[in-house]
Amino acid sequence: MHAVITGGAGFLGSHLADALIARDFKVTVIDNLITGQLRNLSHLEGNPNLTFIQHDVADAFDVEGAVDFIFHFASPASPAEFKRIPVEVLRCGSFATHHGLDLAERKGATFFLASTSEVYGDPIVHPQPETYWGNVNSVGPRACYDEGKRYAEAATVTYRDYRGVQVRIARFFNTYGPRMRMDDGRVVPNFIRQALMGEPLTIYGEGHQTRSFGYYEDILDGVVRLALSDYQDPVNFGTHQEMTMLQFAEAVSEAVGIPCRTVHYPAAEDDPKQRHPDIQRAYEVLGWQPTTSLMEGLRKTVEYYRAELK
Repeated sequence: MHAVITGGAGFLGSHLADALIARDFKVTVIDNLITGQLRNLSHLEGNPNLTFIQHDVADAFDVEGAVDFIFHFASPASPAEFKRIPVEVLRCGSFATHHGLDLAERKGATFFLASTSEVYGDPIVHPQPETYWGNVNSVGPRACYDEGKRYAEAATVTYRDYRGVQVRIARFFNTYGPRMRMDDGRVVPNFIRQALMGEPLTIYGEGHQTRSFGYYEDILDGVVRLALSDYQDPVNFGTHQEMTMLQFAEAVSEAVGIPCRTVHYPAAEDDPKQRHPDIQRAYEVLGWQPTTSLMEGLRKTVEYYRAELK
């Protein structure tokens, strides 16, 4: 089996490359390294089942030979990057999605879209099932990502319904683990880096906004199950363990082994107040559910960052 992974030098994409190669897939990674890092693939150097191509998938691309799966994981995903490179974020959701779908159509491959809980915006339905249409600000500071992913989903189901492309759509809720860039800007690397360096943990607003954190190994188990299934509607992947940012700061402090100190800054505009996935569909369709506890996942991630800071 041959899989193409766009964004395969990134946090989740590189772990997916590992998971597929472990299943004897041939993997072609395409990444322009705008946020991905070659070091995430360095342990695979010389592996005959890995091919790396440096290219911006928002520009047209092709791959030689037969292709079975195209995993579209390319996209900056940090709110800091929504301000720094918003046009690139939009291009990943739009042009890059079309190029991946066109390749899937040419090759007769299955197209797998890495979507996000951000398609639900600041939800007024809780927890969020896949049937919820969302509450998204199309002209706000997060629109390049939120609407880019919503457009990517629309493109994906359109190619499914009118071009006959086999598709899979995964909506990820706050996935974390080793290989997240320390300067990524998302809450997990931010909190862990600050705690390890003896700094107060940065809370935006009062800290009552909630998130549900899924460890990457659990999430990728769901990805592989979905890819190998025949299910073509969106599927949420996350955990039922919802917590406030204040509670999460305490959990990170416990994992690091230091007392929790926080500093508060003004709330970010359009920051969702709640994130809690309904994952019943994943269980019913795929037999999937997360098995890694938050503390277990955090301790493994802290160990990775400790080594990074040495």
